Amino acid sequence: MSDAPMKLALVTGGLRRLGAHIAGRLAEAGYCLALHGHSDANPEEGLAKILEAQDTKWSGFIADFGADKASEKLLEAVMHHFGQAPDLLVNNASLFDYDDADSLGEVSLDRHLKINMMVPTLLTTILAQQVPEGQRAAVVNIVDQRVRNPNGDQLSYTLSKQALAESIRTLAVACSDRLRVNGVAPGLTIPTEDYDPDQMTRLTERMPLGRLSSSDDIAAAICYLAGAESVTGQTLFVDGGAHMKSFDRDFMFMEKR
Repeated sequence: MSDAPMKLALVTGGLRRLGAHIAGRLAEAGYCLALHGHSDANPEEGLAKILEAQDTKWSGFIADFGADKASEKLLEAVMHHFGQAPDLLVNNASLFDYDDADSLGEVSLDRHLKINMMVPTLLTTILAQQVPEGQRAAVVNIVDQRVRNPNGDQLSYTLSKQALAESIRTLAVACSDRLRVNGVAPGLTIPTEDYDPDQMTRLTERMPLGRLSSSDDIAAAICYLAGAESVTGQTLFVDGGAHMKSFDRDFMFMEKR
């Protein structure tokens, strides 16, 4: 039986879509997993198969990030269950609703800022208080390539992700004795039903690298940052080069015919 210490990762929004791909890659890398869901704790089918195949020690945790003290309660539950603080925190969960300058309202902006910026920030600072002296955990925030060249669509979402992106360097300094804080900025990765195949082909052709980011690309970047002990305060744009171009609209509205 191995005496190696258990590596524990907390992935918010880790049961579905991109979060599930990230969780699966971390399971294959040998992490035990605390997987957060908004309303249930059941992994999607592909992730469930990986967890079973890897014999991963994992547990699901339900938390509504719009509720008061959600960050504190989630970390308390994770630490109570596993008996230790996470070695890696992936702030992946986010809210993505549509508004623009004409429809922006206080309720939408407040909710986006709370879920997309405040909760990750609080999870990070609370985690820093729990890391044992002499150790250093890793935090990876999932932002968005649009923070470099924004457009006017999903305005509350964009503003909240810009705030999260800017927090990375500040938190990397403020928590440097206990944490490394970095970010990954994906491009269009998992299209919704709003996209059609021909549109996806045309969007791909518009990227500087002639490709879009994949879930595997994002998960690989997170695994790199999790182990890169000399890297902090950095954001990796994993987006096929999208951040180097300025687009007038969100990808969903582009190249439709």
